[in-house]
Amino acid sequence: MRFSLWLSPGHSWDELVVLAGHAERTGWDGIWFPDHFMGTGRDGAGDLLECWSVLAALAVAVPRLRIGSLVSGNMYRHPAVLANVATAVDRISGGRVVLGIGAGWQRNEHEQYGIEFSDVGGRLDRLDEACHVIRSLTTTERTTYAGRYYQLHDAPMQPKPVQSPLPLLIGGGGERRTLRIAARFADEWNTWGTPDIVAHKSDVLGQHCVALDRDPSTIRRSAQAIVLMGDDTQWLSARRSEPQRMPTIVGTPAELAETVGAYQQVGLDELVVPDWTLPPGGETDWLDRFIEEVASSYRD
Repeated sequence: MRFSLWLSPGHSWDELVVLAGHAERTGWDGIWFPDHFMGTGRDGAGDLLECWSVLAALAVAVPRLRIGSLVSGNMYRHPAVLANVATAVDRISGGRVVLGIGAGWQRNEHEQYGIEFSDVGGRLDRLDEACHVIRSLTTTERTTYAGRYYQLHDAPMQPKPVQSPLPLLIGGGGERRTLRIAARFADEWNTWGTPDIVAHKSDVLGQHCVALDRDPSTIRRSAQAIVLMGDDTQWLSARRSEPQRMPTIVGTPAELAETVGAYQQVGLDELVVPDWTLPPGGETDWLDRFIEEVASSYRD
């Protein structure tokens, strides 16, 4: 398995360099960065750095790790623009970029910036077309595409990415549409989930692959959950009893290692660890402990 770190866009650039550099030196496999422009609160407050600018800088700052968007909101950029941006970062990185993309969900970013939002069906329709456009631009000499939302006319895109094809990750767990789009286009698929959720969603993805005559094993699977790690039994018991808004795994390092084994058993290729709950001031120690005591038995 691979183990990667998902960095918060609320970090300063200096903080990002420290955390990414530490992950680079201590055996982590990748860095993921979210694509958001404002907080989720009513006023949208919060300092957030733009995703692809950060990825371009990290491509130079950390020369080994895979880097990727988790995930780019499709509505924020025309897919032809996104294909060019991701290709440039892939060139800068020497071929280490994963272009993660999803339908987009954060309403306030769209509405306050005047970006069309649409309903879920409309956003997924656009995502499907965007994947057509990105795949064609990054793999063929010229692209002509007549979709409902995107139209390209004999469009070139040079240079091409270093990677061929540029890895396309589809993020989301919607079983009827999102996983079908992933089955059609994705080199990698990502979802939030504990092992049981990942097992179920992965099975649905496999069913879509079979319907589309695609080998399910050609799609790598990744997932993330909030990770709450500690040694204090009272603290752990309290965390386990609390309602959690997001999929969460809780335990001592030994218990979390068993959970990672469960992820591996259901076919997960990469576990992504969000940094949002790392102890302030003790982030690097926490990361070292996770990679040494939790991940070490399962690393590729």
